[in-house]
Amino acid sequence: MIRAYFNERADIWDETVAEKDTAKLERMATRLNLKPGFKILDVGTGTGVFLPFIFGKIGQDGQVIAIDIADEMLLKAKVKGLPGNIDYLCADVMEIPVVGEVFDAVVCYSSFPHFQDKPKAFAEMLRVIKPGGSLMICHTSSRAHINEIHSQIPDVRHDILPAGDDMQLLLSAAGFSDIAIEDDSDSYLARASKPQMV
Repeated sequence: MIRAYFNERADIWDETVAEKDTAKLERMATRLNLKPGFKILDVGTGTGVFLPFIFGKIGQDGQVIAIDIADEMLLKAKVKGLPGNIDYLCADVMEIPVVGEVFDAVVCYSSFPHFQDKPKAFAEMLRVIKPGGSLMICHTSSRAHINEIHSQIPDVRHDILPAGDDMQLLLSAAGFSDIAIEDDSDSYLARASKPQMV
């Protein structure tokens, strides 16, 4: 159902839904502390709105694998011809089709509420992050604003950002550490790390 919802909206997504305030997108990308040369998994890349801002941090020596469950959304991202070392994969976050421990960071920009099995999604994302690497769940709106919008759309009314304590528990149960959640009036950022091997 969620794949169909996004595929049906792919053609109008950038004009009607996607964040258009590039200053907000740049500020969020800066907060992620991505480094030149990083290998990034962008989960729920959609039409690729956040990709230029990721590449602005990791540079031409960096690499992004961008996955999305909706092939029409990915097609819209591909035809933009974004510069940078990028591969697009139509895949579900619950079954990421890559080997383990290869990414310096996993980024979920404006996508996490739509992950239908959040514990399983966290387990998969942890699997593909290098020891010491990071997970970032980010939005250029507050948690309250996102949840209010979704509550008014029948197809996604159950797709919410969990409360802070619940998100902490989900991340901790999956095996993440160094969990920090920042939620203010116009942005949301939850970050966590994969523990270093002992």
